Amino acid sequence: MKIATYNVNGINGRLPVLLRWLDLAQPDVVVLQELKAAQDRFPEAAIRDAGYDAIWHGQSQWNGVALLSRVGEIHETRRDLPGDPGDTQSRYIEAAVNGVLIAGLYAPNGNPRPGPKFEYKLRWFERLEAHLSSLINLDAPVIVAGDFNVMPTELDVYAPERWREDALFAPEVREAWQRLPDQGWVDAIRHLHPDAAIYTFWKYWRRSFERNAGLRIDHFLLNPQALKRLERAEVDTRPRSWEKTSDHAPVVIDLSV
Repeated sequence: MKIATYNVNGINGRLPVLLRWLDLAQPDVVVLQELKAAQDRFPEAAIRDAGYDAIWHGQSQWNGVALLSRVGEIHETRRDLPGDPGDTQSRYIEAAVNGVLIAGLYAPNGNPRPGPKFEYKLRWFERLEAHLSSLINLDAPVIVAGDFNVMPTELDVYAPERWREDALFAPEVREAWQRLPDQGWVDAIRHLHPDAAIYTFWKYWRRSFERNAGLRIDHFLLNPQALKRLERAEVDTRPRSWEKTSDHAPVVIDLSV
C-alpha cells in the first residue's frame, strides 16, 4: 500500500502538476494540504477521472486538506481537531481506508513569533497531542501525515543558524513535536534514514531546490501497528523541478499488505 502526503500549495493552480504526478507515481492513497480552495471549488471531477475517490475539507484562499484513494472506499471519521469548537480553519481530516486509519493535517505556520499566530500554533499542537493519544494504541495501523510546519532537529534544516527565530524551528514548537514521539509515534523517514539530510520543502527563490537548501517539514508518524508494516519511506523530488509546481515535494511510504 503506497501512501503519500503532498502540500500542493493551491490545488486548482497546481492541478496539472498533481495529475501528472499521480499518473507517474501511482500512489494508492494521498493526503493533500494547502488546497486554498473553497469546499465547492475542489476539482472533484478531474481527481475522479484520474482514478481516485476523494474527501476534502476546503477553505477559501487558505488552508484546506483532502484525502484521495484508489484502493477502497474512504470512511471519514473526523474533519477537525477536538478541543476548540470555535476554530474554523480547515487543517485536519481523518478516515479509514483499506484497513488503515489515516489522519491528514496542515499545521499552522505560526509566524510572526511572538504573536497571536504563534500562540494559536502552540494551542493547535496541544489539541493534536490530546487527540493522537486516543489513536496511538489502536489495534489497527494508524498513520498521521501532512505538513507539520516544524523541523524537528538541525538535521532537518539547511543552515539551521538562519532559522533560530522562526516559528517552524522555535524550541517550543520542537518540544511540541517531541511530545508525539514520546507518545509512541515513529517518524517514518527518520526510522529508515536516521542520519540523512532529507528535505521536503525548498523556497522558490535563490535556486533553493537546485542547491538543496531545504527544510523537512512534511512528515509521516506511525503507530506500532503501522510501523510493523513499514517497508519504504522517501521524498519524491521529481515534481519539485517541474514548471508551476509546489514548493513542497511529496513524501511517500510503502506498507506491506
